[in-house]
Amino acid sequence: MNIQEINKELRARSSQEIIAWALAQAKNPIVTTNFRPYEVVLLHALSCQHATIPVIWCDTGYNTPQTYRHANELIQAFQLNIDLFVPKQTTAHRDVVLGIPEIDTPEHDLFTEQVKLEPFQRAMAKHQPDLWFTNLRKEQTDFRANLDIVSVSNAGVLKVSPFFHWSEEELDQYLAEFNLPNETKYYDPTKVLANRECGLHKTL
Repeated sequence: MNIQEINKELRARSSQEIIAWALAQAKNPIVTTNFRPYEVVLLHALSCQHATIPVIWCDTGYNTPQTYRHANELIQAFQLNIDLFVPKQTTAHRDVVLGIPEIDTPEHDLFTEQVKLEPFQRAMAKHQPDLWFTNLRKEQTDFRANLDIVSVSNAGVLKVSPFFHWSEEELDQYLAEFNLPNETKYYDPTKVLANRECGLHKTL
């Protein structure tokens, strides 16, 4: 499989065509979500073609009340096949012994491992996917700008981001067209800054 050639071909296709192409390649696809802004676009588009695809939600335990309400709304509206993974340590316990450390410190690396990387590794070990849908977009971070619609994870899983080249303006048009709710109060304690990577897509 020549990823470069595949991406060249897929750039001319619609998001729904990209999803259809990806599903045709897969025996065991999954989609991951944290219900951040514009995640609803990917979940809606996928639900139109694969209503029962496993939806992996690694909940750090630090989401805002608005994000939890948004998640519940989408789970019910799309009847999502959610598989929830949470850290092994409770948020209350961690707040006492570690808290949310300053970024770019060893303590923050440990925090990220506990609340995001370890639960995600557990999810992937359980599901053993051959295809992983994500909502990565080119404009989000410098690291993601160097990726494309299709990439391969360090574990060899095909990663597909159907909206990779979409702008926020285009996503807003999608929301309006299908009358979909968005989430604007999302907070990721492993990233803190919107343009900072948490390490998930760099290491896994």
